[in-house]
Amino acid sequence: MGHGHGHGHGHGHDRTDPALETSRRGMRALKVSFAVLLATALAQAALVVVTDSVALLGDTLHNLADALTALPLAVAFLLGRRAATKRFTYGLGRAEDLAGLVVVGLIAASAVAAGYQAVARVLDPRPVEHLPLLAVAGVVGFLGNEWVARYRIRVGREIGSAALVADGLHARTDGFTSLAVVGAALGAWLGIPYADPVIGMGMAVLIAMVLREAAREVFARLLDGVDPAMVERAEVALATAPGVRGVDSVRLRWVGHRQFAEAVIVTDDDATLVAAHAIAVTAEHRLRDALPRLDGVTLHVDPLSCAGPHR
Repeated sequence: MGHGHGHGHGHGHDRTDPALETSRRGMRALKVSFAVLLATALAQAALVVVTDSVALLGDTLHNLADALTALPLAVAFLLGRRAATKRFTYGLGRAEDLAGLVVVGLIAASAVAAGYQAVARVLDPRPVEHLPLLAVAGVVGFLGNEWVARYRIRVGREIGSAALVADGLHARTDGFTSLAVVGAALGAWLGIPYADPVIGMGMAVLIAMVLREAAREVFARLLDGVDPAMVERAEVALATAPGVRGVDSVRLRWVGHRQFAEAVIVTDDDATLVAAHAIAVTAEHRLRDALPRLDGVTLHVDPLSCAGPHR
């Protein structure tokens, strides 16, 4: 079993600026969406005081929680900019994944709060007033959330941030729950008993469903989960590089919104050290073209006669 040699081409100056730029774009998305959601929640809070609707209160609470999810993500983006050290050799990009856990916690808290308020209102029913205002508040919530959802998801996908995408998906579902407030106003106007608290409970269930999706996304990242299609793209890119006779042990992992790859490539037995190095450099460039989010690549080269399964 040949040990070959590893290629970990740093290209520090090539990638530091793009990494910083993606972090800046992430921060900009957070600042803008935080401002929009905060304005949305404050507008709704003013209408809660007037309408005394528990469905609107639930919607306002999780719009506020959604706005606050920008804070742990912002801290994570800032930490992710720090240079690698001897203790944190991959840098602090993982802080973004931990921020994802905080996002999941905030979503869970808003689900509990909405459910609690709905049950309390069933036990202590009150008339819902100012129905046109209530409907307006629901529409305001939907428009604010849908705009933020589109913005966060687009930027999150462009920079490769799972936490930002998950937060955008959360905002989108919040937008649909805001439409439920319009339903509560309609139900009250039609004189349906308990329409307001029942829709409030329905919203708690919807938030719980978002919680499941967001948790799945975040925990997959924490456990080094990647899209299998990416691994296939990486294998094809390496296998088709000139001079590569075989590919083994392709592994990818995310550290925040930066991606790292390692793989074993096989070359002819008669390839010199310099030739093997040149093959590895070409293979790495192919890999970086196939996976634009790659931050670090480590390639181990084996001669064909020594190639075998690697751990």
